[in-house]
Formats: sequence, C-alpha cells, structure tokens
Amino acid sequence: MPNIKSAAKRVRQSEKRRIRNKMYKTRFKNAIKKVLKAIEEKQSKEKIMELVKEAQSALDKAVSKGAIHKNQASRRKARLMTRVNAYLKSLEG
Repeated sequence: MPNIKSAAKRVRQSEKRRIRNKMYKTRFKNAIKKVLKAIEEKQSKEKIMELVKEAQSALDKAVSKGAIHKNQASRRKARLMTRVNAYLKSLEG
C-alpha cells in the first residue's frame, strides 16, 4: 500500500485504465477469432467481410483509446487480411 497520496491515486488510476484497456483488447481479439472461425466454417464472402469490418473497427477503437499501439493494430489487420484474402482466393479457384 502506498504511503504517499499521489502514489495511491496513481494506483487507482492505473487499475481503472488496466480494466478499460483489457475490455478493448478482449473486444478486438474476439472479433478476430470470429473472422477466423467463419473462415474455418467456410462461410460466405459477405459474412466474412462483415466480420472483418467489425474486427478492423474494434482494432481502430483500441488504438484511439490508447489500449494498443497503432503499429500493432496495423500488423494485426494485415495478418488478418492475408488469411481472409487467401480464403477468398480459394473460393474462386
């Protein structure tokens, strides 16, 4: 337990922010998992693109709230799109 008032306040702030950041991280991770599951289940292109849009939105939201760095979001989006595009290509061919 902190002895100094300002340190006690920082502990309270940090805990609040940790919980908030965890919420945003969980949200985008679940959105990505939904896309990957849809690919596994070989769902339609429209359904997958809708889920991708939600996942990208969740990632952008996490960046805007400071839960993750913008480069991490960019990397995750790129890797997700690589998987999605490979699946869509397999549908065509």
